[in-house]
Amino acid sequence: MRLATKNPRTKERPSATKGKAIFLGAVAATVLLAVAALFVGKYDVDALSVFRILVSPFVDVDTTWSSGMETVILQIRLPRVLAALMVGGALSLSGASYQSVFNNPLVAPDLLGATSGACVGAALGIIAHAGAIGIQLLALSCGLLAVFAAKMLSQILGDRSTLILVLSGIVVSGFAMSLLGLIKYGADPESELTEIVYWQLGSLSGVEMQTVLATLPGMLLAVICLLLIRWRIGLLGLGDKQAGTLGVNVKAIRNLTILSSTLLTALAVCISGTIGWIGLVIPHLCRLLVGADTAKVLPLSLVVGALFLLVTDTITRTITTAILPLSVIIGFIGTPLFAWLIFRQRHSL
Repeated sequence: MRLATKNPRTKERPSATKGKAIFLGAVAATVLLAVAALFVGKYDVDALSVFRILVSPFVDVDTTWSSGMETVILQIRLPRVLAALMVGGALSLSGASYQSVFNNPLVAPDLLGATSGACVGAALGIIAHAGAIGIQLLALSCGLLAVFAAKMLSQILGDRSTLILVLSGIVVSGFAMSLLGLIKYGADPESELTEIVYWQLGSLSGVEMQTVLATLPGMLLAVICLLLIRWRIGLLGLGDKQAGTLGVNVKAIRNLTILSSTLLTALAVCISGTIGWIGLVIPHLCRLLVGADTAKVLPLSLVVGALFLLVTDTITRTITTAILPLSVIIGFIGTPLFAWLIFRQRHSL
């Protein structure tokens, strides 16, 4: 009698199909909502005018819109929509990458001091009156310097384990926050201190296209690197020894992942200031949707993070005329969402 054999691919196909459907649905929703966000706001602009304004730099069309409409679309809404997509996707992808490479679900993008270091750089730029580009360059430089300091500290301690690296990041973050407090203490309370505090709270208001285009190449490079090695990042969760036996260069993959994730975090901070919760919560939500496979979680985190920040920022700027800090709004959303995710996964934690 011939025994029936079970095809191992039978159970994988529905899961793979579901994962692809969720990813494609998230991409479609992001594209549609990004287009819709250009129409939404206190200043009404009809869809045809928006389309004509967007194609006017490339195609010769009759000018049927006012200069005010063109300013709203090209200088205010379009840079803000692109910035929301870039920052949300960068923070979520870097959070998912950090959580995978350190095999810790509670890791956030600012783990190794990138965020606190970038805050110090931005504060230095503000008190030095370096201008928008100067502030962003200093924020990026200090963010990367903080991660480099954490890496060097772990090597000086003679222990290259991930735990010591994380603890070194906490030490560097604490030192950076002390420096930030000293800078704020010496800042002009009527101008510089206000700008530093507001920058720490995070906002996409006032984002310029020049800033978006300046940070786009670095973000694309980091995103491509992480997506190309996402299979190997997933293998690191098996442990260094087993990943090595499977042909993974553990040290190179871990360093490249940390460098790319840090670059994404620092560039995101350059655009929007400090925005929390996205890099912690969104990867958990994506794992709930497609499972724990890093190869699926990373690209989905990129898209869902971009969608989440886009929706949050669009609703915030539409329902109120006040400029509300994004970190405050996202904190009110992220806290109960994270609590719900913990409740859903409490038996597996």
